[in-house]
Amino acid sequence: MTADVASRPLRVSVGEDDVFLRQGVVRVLSEGGLSVVAEAGNAVDLLAQTLAHRPDVAVIDIRMPPHRDDDGLRAGVELRQRLPGMGVVMLTQYCEPEFAIELIGERPEGVGYLLKERVGDVHDFVEAVTRVARGGSALDPEVVGRMLRPRAVPADLAPLTPRERAVLAAMAEGLSNQGIARSLLISAAAVEKHVTAVFRKLSITPEAAEHRRVRAVLRYLRAQEPRSR
Repeated sequence: MTADVASRPLRVSVGEDDVFLRQGVVRVLSEGGLSVVAEAGNAVDLLAQTLAHRPDVAVIDIRMPPHRDDDGLRAGVELRQRLPGMGVVMLTQYCEPEFAIELIGERPEGVGYLLKERVGDVHDFVEAVTRVARGGSALDPEVVGRMLRPRAVPADLAPLTPRERAVLAAMAEGLSNQGIARSLLISAAAVEKHVTAVFRKLSITPEAAEHRRVRAVLRYLRAQEPRSR
């Protein structure tokens, strides 16, 4: 990546059929330092414009015209297939963990799944979109909470202690080590110890060190999938 590309604002496309919400998302992202290069009110136009502009990340409402079903989700899945280097953040009014799992597929890098109400938390929303644009993940805490309803521990996560599972759940929300420490009221050093233990117990090797966190998150989501159906 050249210095020019590295220093330019991250480029975003926005798909949302509600005009006022779309304008709000565009304003929040623009004021947050991102460059909105395309916006659309239906999934077909959003797909075409995003493929044409090839932004760093697309922010898409799940339920959009023309059918007002899961058209936005379908567009997001197709964009991840056709532009694998681009991030996709889905916005939804409802907590539907199975949609998040479908969007992630086999590749957790560059995925966000947020409730629309999070747009009002301007700093957190912009930070989440930025993180996804740079290859990270951002899952809404309510979605993660749904996956954590008290039931039997999935076999894939059985090697982890309750604290390690809590740390992994916080990682799935996209929290940094510092954020996890604040959330769980433990020290940053303790978080690092638990994260290392998670990688070891889930046999996530250090070859691709920059992707170990998202691979751990994918393992977590896959383990939770039967519970969210």
